[in-house]
Amino acid sequence: MHGIRVGAELSNEEWRNEQEFIDLLHERLAELRAGAAAALADALAPAGNGFQARMERDVLVAEQSGLLSAFDAGENGLCFGRLVFRDGSDHHIGRIGIRRDDADRTPLVLDWRAEAARPFYLATGHTPMGLRRRRHITTQGARVTALHDEILDLADTERTGHEGPDADAVLLAALDAARTGRMHDIVQTIQAEQDRIIRAPHHGVLVVEGGPGTGKTVVALHRAAYLLYAHREQLARRAVLIVGPNPAFLGYIGEVLPSLGETGVLLATPGELFPGVTATGADSAEAARVKGGAAMAGALARFVADRQTLPDPVTVIDHEDGELRLDADMAAAARRRARESGLPHNLARPFFAFHVIDALTAQLADRLGADPYGGPNFLGPDDLAQLGKGVAVSREVHAAIDELWPALTPEQLVADFLADPVHLPDADARAIRRPAGGDWTPADVPLLDEAAELLGEDDSAARAAAEAERQRRIAYAQGVLDLSYGSRTQEFEDREDEDSEVLAAHDLVDAERLADRHEEADHRSAAERAAADRTWAFGHIIVDEAQELSAMAWRLLMRRCPTRSMTLVGDPAQTAEPGGCGSWETALSPYVGDRWEHVRLGVNYRTPAEVMEIAAAVIRARDASFVPPRSVRSTGVRPWAQRTGDLPGAVAAAVARVSGTGGRLAVIAPRAHHRALAAALPAASAGPAPDLTAPVVLLDPRQAKGLEFDHVIVAEPAQFGASDLYVALTRPTQGLGVVHTGALPAGLESLRAVAA
Repeated sequence: MHGIRVGAELSNEEWRNEQEFIDLLHERLAELRAGAAAALADALAPAGNGFQARMERDVLVAEQSGLLSAFDAGENGLCFGRLVFRDGSDHHIGRIGIRRDDADRTPLVLDWRAEAARPFYLATGHTPMGLRRRRHITTQGARVTALHDEILDLADTERTGHEGPDADAVLLAALDAARTGRMHDIVQTIQAEQDRIIRAPHHGVLVVEGGPGTGKTVVALHRAAYLLYAHREQLARRAVLIVGPNPAFLGYIGEVLPSLGETGVLLATPGELFPGVTATGADSAEAARVKGGAAMAGALARFVADRQTLPDPVTVIDHEDGELRLDADMAAAARRRARESGLPHNLARPFFAFHVIDALTAQLADRLGADPYGGPNFLGPDDLAQLGKGVAVSREVHAAIDELWPALTPEQLVADFLADPVHLPDADARAIRRPAGGDWTPADVPLLDEAAELLGEDDSAARAAAEAERQRRIAYAQGVLDLSYGSRTQEFEDREDEDSEVLAAHDLVDAERLADRHEEADHRSAAERAAADRTWAFGHIIVDEAQELSAMAWRLLMRRCPTRSMTLVGDPAQTAEPGGCGSWETALSPYVGDRWEHVRLGVNYRTPAEVMEIAAAVIRARDASFVPPRSVRSTGVRPWAQRTGDLPGAVAAAVARVSGTGGRLAVIAPRAHHRALAAALPAASAGPAPDLTAPVVLLDPRQAKGLEFDHVIVAEPAQFGASDLYVALTRPTQGLGVVHTGALPAGLESLRAVAA
């Protein structure tokens, strides 16, 4: 294990000292688990629903839920390191900070995010940061299983017997370990360049670019954990949003933050960011490109304006006092007044309605109150008010208003637009035209969000209903108090000869307060409330595979984070979505100009050098200047290729052959071949959200984004685009094979050919 001392060798005093410490830590852990469970129960108990009360509850729930998650996930590796300083002091480092007892603030274990823990990640022999030794501790449950010491003070001659000649032993052991189908945290092996990104100030937009295997995703997740630690109150209240490319990816990364003690996070795909809509449909590549284009915002705005119509030329309205005539000039004046309000369509609608009602009332008053001899109108103010009420409650009048300025929902507006995509070039309109009733697609979600912004939500009816319900509760509470008062009055009459000081309920609380006390409390966490609220403003947003987002998706995300506090990770070389912006400047300049920071990760920790050489050749075939990330490891195993006339049979045979080497295996193939391959691989997990912990998984390249496996077999590479092929080839940590029926695409000609 790359110089790590394990097993029976851990029988000396150093091992006994560490084992005693881990035993003490687990005793303390049991106490803290019970305390966190009790504190969480208290936090979820009915309490005030005011803003301050909800804020305090969110912070407490996030802290205690995070502690319990870390305790559960951290059984292996709750403490993973120890710093020994030249002055004789030392600190143990762990996933979360743990104090010795509730009264003593002395740390038993330092949180890896604490400033005092930074030497664990940054110290070197050249810059030891005051350290004599850095120790890596590996545990399984409460048992120490391995130690590895790095000597940082070369003048120190003391040795423990656990020093290793390879300073990267722990990192290489982690990289060589078999995959589990779930991403693990890297708190024990964070590298210096990663640490600087994780702890970067959280204001503004930080772009983290890096090729396959550079750790972009796991660095972003650890950055989320660090920000939640450093800005607990703010981010626990506002929550952090993490956007990933697909459900398989979210399942893959889902255990990282809980293992680090953080639960105040919402994970979602771009297709899940409009509450109430599930995007299960699929677009053609051309439809996705058109829907994602920035021109869609203007087209939707003009489509909304089209729904604010005028009579042609007059709408005749039946009324009990005679016909009313709503002409184009009258409606145009009302429309102008509504548009001048600057409000979204639905919120501006009352302005239109009020102006129409006023104009129709004046029309009716002129007719009914006219003096046949040309004198002044003889209707008084009360008469005019009564006429106005009659017009305002007229169903026919409201039907006319609805016809000219209808109340709309985002779903209704976008469905109507896709059925008749006006304000677009003919070719674009043909690409996205869809009959009403079709399934929503991920590319529709930003359109729905745009429509919601253009329309606004008139919640006056909901607020009126809520107030009516509140008044009902107050009336009920008053009845309860009246009964209590009546009972107390009878008690006084029965005991009028005694000096009674008995207090009744109405002496302590009025009906309104009693009703508010019994209002149902909202026990959802901040992340849960955010998931149901389209207008929620997140404290920080992290986007993985950010290069794939369309211009319309960026508009959606920027609305979710008005402070523009974001961490964006991706690789323009892997852009595959037809609507993807690809360029960071193109995506960000409309919102933050040049006020964003760009950093690049250049070390590939996942992909062996032999595999990376082949993958890079695919990109160099179209871009000779391409420079891939540098792989830190080599397996000595060359990727292979096999040509066949029976693709399913050859893939099944290759899977059987490779599966014997252990680890997890992915078959990455074009979607058109999945049915036949699934039949040939009955044990493989497949579908929109496959089980990544299964020994064999069948994926397409888009599903494979961000994932890693011990071995990968790529089927029919010539049918992939260059970006998709680059993604597929860079998923393995150990071995790569290619099965194909036709000629290999440019860049793969040097693969080692194997016989069937």
